Amino acid sequence: MGPSASGKSSFISVLNGMINFEDEGRFEGEVRIDGFGELSDKTDHVALRKKVGTVFATPIPLPRSIYENVVFGSKLKKMRRRSELNAITEESLKKAFLWDEVKNRLSESALKLSGGQQQRLCLARTLALKPEIILLDEPCSGLDPISTAKIEEALSELKKDHTIILVSNNTKQIARATDFVAFFYMGKLIEFGPTEKVFTTPEDKMTDDYIMGKFG
Repeated sequence: MGPSASGKSSFISVLNGMINFEDEGRFEGEVRIDGFGELSDKTDHVALRKKVGTVFATPIPLPRSIYENVVFGSKLKKMRRRSELNAITEESLKKAFLWDEVKNRLSESALKLSGGQQQRLCLARTLALKPEIILLDEPCSGLDPISTAKIEEALSELKKDHTIILVSNNTKQIARATDFVAFFYMGKLIEFGPTEKVFTTPEDKMTDDYIMGKFG
């Protein structure tokens, strides 16, 4: 969590290999993900993104059917059997808490879905690739309370089997939906710990001020 431009999105861009370490700028420290060691420009980014899935703030459905959106990545992985793709579609949409809303309209364009449904579709598309780690960059930005609640409900179930990193500047959502929290400010990690502890007895005054809404 943290205010805008505090480095939250940049942090997850490093984790999924979207930061180019050859760009101009100063890079310090190491980023290690199990199975890949230290990330660098020599990292196999295709393999990394199979392990680390990302859902962005703005849903970006493909201009195809709901079904084709979910199986898109699986087809790229050469999964051609229709029965296998059907099973992946149902499983992924159920995990994203979208199946009951779209199971009878899988052939319809994904662009006909509401914003909240499109975001859950993007989550399902990510889940279809069976990542171990899921990064969500402000996934509820601009969504209504009902859509937000459905995404949080999905995340509550997904965290049982996945590592989930949720980026948000909504402190109430962070308090509801996370077990651990990291507070970023001006590109620095100010505090990290169990969510309940950080919210009730933060160690840094800046963390306390942010939680209390004194800035942000």
